[in-house]
Amino acid sequence: MRVLLVDDFEPFRKWLVSQLQIEGLELVSEASDGIEAVQMAKELQPKLIFMDVGLPRLNGIEAARKIQAVSPGSRIMFLSADRSPTLVEEALSLDTYFSYVAKQDAASEFRAALDALLRGESYVSSSAKVTKRMQSGEFD
Repeated sequence: MRVLLVDDFEPFRKWLVSQLQIEGLELVSEASDGIEAVQMAKELQPKLIFMDVGLPRLNGIEAARKIQAVSPGSRIMFLSADRSPTLVEEALSLDTYFSYVAKQDAASEFRAALDALLRGESYVSSSAKVTKRMQSGEFD
């Protein structure tokens, strides 16, 4: 399964690479900003994209919107230090398979989020703050 990794913080990228190796996933490329992510997704057509939300030049949410147009078969796992309801809700509103994992929870929840993503289900980190609207499934 082809994977694109997008994060501007190198130590976290290295940790993610180790997790991908454990899971037997094929890392095809890495990017450190949103514009690179869109270009690489268009070129490589990865099945999975692991992407930070707080990226330089183009944030992860905006990059994901553009990726949906150029690589519609890609599934995205957002990884972010930001657990705010507004940001999580914005990610949920995207018309794609996705998971949203708080970086603080990544070590304990990465596998569960990955499994959900591979099944075509959404996953939201247990420590992410969610609104009543999100809990009821009203994302539009």
